Amino acid sequence: MLPVKSIQRIAIVAGEASGDILGAGLISELKKKYPNAVFEGVAGPLMQQEGCASLYPMESLSVMGILPILKKLPELLKMRADLARYWVDTKPDLFIGIDAPEFNIGLEQKLKNKGIKTVHYVSPSVWAWRPKRIHKIKKAVDLMLCLFPFEQDIYQHHAIDNFCVGHPLADEVPVESHKNDARDELGLEHNKQVVCLKPGSRGSEMKMLGPDFIDMAVLLRQFYPDMNFVAPMANSKRRSQFEQQLLDAKVKHQTLPDIELLDGNSRKAMAASDYVVMASGTATLEAMLIKRPTVVAYKVGSISYKIFKRLLTIDTFAIPNLLSKQSLLPELIQEDCTPDNLFAEVRAWVGDDENNQGQRWQEVHDAFVELHHSLKKDANVYAANSIAHWWSENGIRQQESLGRD
Repeated sequence: MLPVKSIQRIAIVAGEASGDILGAGLISELKKKYPNAVFEGVAGPLMQQEGCASLYPMESLSVMGILPILKKLPELLKMRADLARYWVDTKPDLFIGIDAPEFNIGLEQKLKNKGIKTVHYVSPSVWAWRPKRIHKIKKAVDLMLCLFPFEQDIYQHHAIDNFCVGHPLADEVPVESHKNDARDELGLEHNKQVVCLKPGSRGSEMKMLGPDFIDMAVLLRQFYPDMNFVAPMANSKRRSQFEQQLLDAKVKHQTLPDIELLDGNSRKAMAASDYVVMASGTATLEAMLIKRPTVVAYKVGSISYKIFKRLLTIDTFAIPNLLSKQSLLPELIQEDCTPDNLFAEVRAWVGDDENNQGQRWQEVHDAFVELHHSLKKDANVYAANSIAHWWSENGIRQQESLGRD
């Protein structure tokens, strides 16, 4: 039997900042195994630093909610069709879709149908909503790389090759993050309470959550005059968007608490804080790993939510709650996500610390430590090893490659 062809060219598509982090780590490790490999696709700045050529800006895929997606649908469909046509013509050895399932699964199916091997990194939430998607995934994906152990069951059941690789963040973030060290780096006072505001890395998230977070900060400052606020911004667009929201809020409230905006430094900002208020998403995992009392918010347009709600099979969104199968963190979803309710949940965390010697938080903290250890697998290396092992068992043989050329 002829040997398996070495991987020389990898097409790869990431859809948002979290995917850029995963993609950069994966590319770094794959380069060690395939030093001559070339990477191209849709990449963020971290992936580009690792040598991945980006054919489109990653921001083009960072869309959340039914209506925002519908507005950009013609542009997204054209981009996907152009990428599919380009890669069908040029035949990369392997395609890796990182998250962004609504975009990537359809692209993977087009490529798989033309004989290109496909890997999807980050399981779509088929265990949470639209479970029948598993049938489309089976047609589109040769190998699924899961981040969490509970995700593997459905792929095993449907005979889809899969590995659970853990999460790179669990490897990067120390088991204990020291608050005052982070404050020193950010120039924050040690003796003041700090709340970290994270209204999302997508424009649609910021639009829905930013004003509520600002109004909540106004209420908190009225109740806790010495409380400070820090808000890390994912990029310059989100910063400009939030700055405009602050200007609008100033007209409404006359005076606002100082909210220090940071360019990036999200992890450091959370580590420096006593409490975190954040949009639901991958970042809730980071808050769990940093181990700070957190309030999770989720809000989309009313039409989008009505559609989502009918398709959901779960009633919780925050990753720590899904992993633990407990309500470790409060979640304020849709109509429950109001400035008053956000304020009340932060006050509950503060009250736990003041009145009960942090008994509630200690229980949550201990659960977070246990979950952290369970996810530490050296994920970048594990993911690259998984792909290499799977490729050696299922990759294209030299004669097939020659026949294709």
